[in-house]
Amino acid sequence: MVKIEKSKAEWRKILTAEQYHVTREEGTERAFSSPLNNEKRDGIFNCVSCGKPLFDAGTKFDSGTGWPSYYKPVDDSAVSEHVDRKLFMKRTEVRCADCDAHLGHVFDDGPAPTGLRYCMNGVALDFTPNEKDKN
Repeated sequence: MVKIEKSKAEWRKILTAEQYHVTREEGTERAFSSPLNNEKRDGIFNCVSCGKPLFDAGTKFDSGTGWPSYYKPVDDSAVSEHVDRKLFMKRTEVRCADCDAHLGHVFDDGPAPTGLRYCMNGVALDFTPNEKDKN
C-alpha cells in the first residue's frame, strides 16, 4: 500500500475548512452537529480525504455521544491506531490507513461483538448508500 501524501495547500483545495481542521489538524467537530450521526441507511462510510472505505453501516450504533460510532472498521487495514496523550490522558487515536486523516478515537466501551466504540467525527467521513437505499 502506498500512502497518500499531499501538501497542506493540496489538502486545503479538496477539503472544507472544517474538514481540514478535523482531518489534518486533529480537531473535533461539535457533538450532535453531523448529519451522519443520524444516518440509518445501508452503505459505506468513507474517508472524506481520500475515499477509502472505513466503516460498514451495519456496524454503526447509537452511542449517545453525539458522534457517529461503529463497533469495527470495514477490515483490519482500513484504519490505523496511534497513542494520543493530548488532554492529559492516554487515548487511542484512529486515522485513515491510506492518507493519515484524523478520524476520531476508539474506546473499549462499545457493544458486542467487539466491545469497541470507534467514535468518529462525521465531518471526516462521506457516506455512500447501497444502490437500493440511494433514494
